[in-house]
Amino acid sequence: MRAPQIISNLAAGFAVFLVALPLCLGVATTAGVPAQAGIIAGIVGGVLVGLLSGSKICVSGPAAGLTVVIHSQLLALGSYEALLSALVVAGCLQAILGALRQGSIAAFVPSSVIKGLLTSVGVVLILKQIPHVIGHDPDPEGDMSFLQPDGHNTFSELWLSFSDFQPGALLIGASSLALLFIWDRSNRLKSLPIPAPLLVIILGIAIQEFFRVAGSPWLVDASHLVNVPALLPQTGSADFFKHPALAAFSNYNTYISGALIAVVASVESLLSLEAIDKLDPEQRVSPPNRELLAQGLGNIVSGWLGGLPITALIARSSINVQSKATSNLSSIFHGSLLATATFFAPHLLSRIPLASLGAVLLFTGTKLANPRLFQQMREEGKTQFVPYIVTTVGILLSDILTGLILGAATSIAFILHSNIRRPIRRIVEKHASGEVLRIELANQVSYLTKPALEKTLREIPRGAHVLLDARNTDYIDPDVLDFLEDFRSTIASAHGVELSMVGFREMYPKFEDRIQYVDYTSRELQEQLTPAAVLSLLQAGNQRFRSGQQIARDYNRQVGATASGQYPMAVVLSCIDSRAPVELVFDLGLGDAFIVRVAGNVAKDKVLGSIEYACRCAGAKLVVVMGHSSCGAVKAAVDLFGSDTPIADATGCENLTTLIREIQDSVEVPPSESPLQWGAARKTAFTDGVARKNVSHTIAVLRDRSTTLRDMERNGQIAIVGAFYDIATGLVSFIDTVALPHSDPPKLKAVNL
Repeated sequence: MRAPQIISNLAAGFAVFLVALPLCLGVATTAGVPAQAGIIAGIVGGVLVGLLSGSKICVSGPAAGLTVVIHSQLLALGSYEALLSALVVAGCLQAILGALRQGSIAAFVPSSVIKGLLTSVGVVLILKQIPHVIGHDPDPEGDMSFLQPDGHNTFSELWLSFSDFQPGALLIGASSLALLFIWDRSNRLKSLPIPAPLLVIILGIAIQEFFRVAGSPWLVDASHLVNVPALLPQTGSADFFKHPALAAFSNYNTYISGALIAVVASVESLLSLEAIDKLDPEQRVSPPNRELLAQGLGNIVSGWLGGLPITALIARSSINVQSKATSNLSSIFHGSLLATATFFAPHLLSRIPLASLGAVLLFTGTKLANPRLFQQMREEGKTQFVPYIVTTVGILLSDILTGLILGAATSIAFILHSNIRRPIRRIVEKHASGEVLRIELANQVSYLTKPALEKTLREIPRGAHVLLDARNTDYIDPDVLDFLEDFRSTIASAHGVELSMVGFREMYPKFEDRIQYVDYTSRELQEQLTPAAVLSLLQAGNQRFRSGQQIARDYNRQVGATASGQYPMAVVLSCIDSRAPVELVFDLGLGDAFIVRVAGNVAKDKVLGSIEYACRCAGAKLVVVMGHSSCGAVKAAVDLFGSDTPIADATGCENLTTLIREIQDSVEVPPSESPLQWGAARKTAFTDGVARKNVSHTIAVLRDRSTTLRDMERNGQIAIVGAFYDIATGLVSFIDTVALPHSDPPKLKAVNL
């Protein structure tokens, strides 16, 4: 690590330390335990967890969200020493879960819930820090829940703040906020190595000292300064450090409390870690298993020394990010400062106004509870917005764990509702042999989807063909399997429905894969097709291509089915342009069409011979000449039209002359004009127009130079049509169709393949 990075991380650690110190004391006071318990947890969380964690920006320590759990377990176990025993048990459980690689739980929590967690923390910081910023609330941590034990709530407390405040604290808080907002909006200031939160603390101390020297009545009262009690023991460490009660390890309730603390602390840490990673400017991903192990070891040590439970902390980590921390050095340094300053220099810290710290936390809250995030979640729809709101409100009115559970439950409810309403995907596939209704099963087919699936299958009209597609399905409930067995063996035949199944064989051997319809062009199908029917199939295929609903083909099966012979229904003469792949554009399978590709889709002798073979010998019913927009060959023909420079010299391609000359038969440039003088828009439109004319010209060449094709077309054996493919939209427009009548594909008798 380079020197500037070291300095930046040390400065960030100092800024986090200044905010963390009063918060550690406040959490301990709120939980009803000795003040040093919060400091010990902050030191262990900063130094030990900071060393072991895989996160570069996460700061750990005692969390306000655990105060209710801590207090309730303290009452249940009867003594603080017994509570420390339960904390050691909790740490062991966390470490075991981390070693067993069970830290991936956060990956299964919806992003809407994580964003709700961030927003709720931001809202709490904003609402709870306003009284500190204006000098009303002397409690550095305060009750972090919306509803307070004294009958007040956060809003009523805010209302009281405006009638009871200190002008000096208000000036310090307002000045601090102004500095933070100005700093945040100036790229030049943000590039400086010193973090803005540290400057805010210095500014607050400077204003307070000015009030002191000037004898101003605006001097902030001592109750609104950081209050660090003298924690250094006077009679030895035994009076300072508490230790677990060994006898408590034989008490069953100790392990119940330990398991509860482990669950709450682990969930809060892992989800906070997930949220903190989203704040990382470098978007690094922290290893959750390593974090769980680090938190577990940290809680073992904290419990053994008399500290509070430790979790990953979003608010302090956010300040760490804002202070430009890039490595865990900042967390380690903040923990070291907690130990040094608390024990040896508490009087120096007592000069810091709570209004300055409140301003830093309030500004952090505005970053977390950003209105743009609220609007973004609204725009993503109710399936994202409702869990987000439920999580946010749940945390504000209760606690983090309750809010997360409510948010996750809401997301699951939306998933279940979606599966009940739309447990399957219905796609009508227009094959050459007729229509097939493909029912694509979901990844997880639970018993909740059975009513909708049963209704869908029973409503299939008589004579229809249905394909049950389980290729993307990992699990099917036994109740659903029983119904599918009944449908296959009894219901389908009674309803006159042809049933095909695919994707069941590997997981459910009794359901063998079978396709009972022809999904490639066979001899029998080719004989029944008309040119108009083939044109209809190509149009339908292009529509599927554009809508993203291509037929799900089993190409491996088609390879075997077409190995003995080919009976294509069409031959397509197209350009070699890589953006116009004919098989994809028309959603064709193996053996469905001959494809002739040549630059500019021109018809020279070898091309004519290939098309004649496809129609006369192989039985193709439709000839399609397909050009496309932005054709490079056509553009070259237009650019070189009327030029005295030989085409071979102009292009550097010695065999391109004949091809370009053929395309230039379709070029008609107004007299006294040159395409080289036109603007880009006119030239593009003109070139595409030439490409369309070139299609019609090639069709005329086919009819003029091939007696075979001309006679077959006159006899109705084939049709020759043109097509133009728009590479920007994927649409194929057919031209020169000579009023072919509409014709549906034949209803070919299904065969078991």
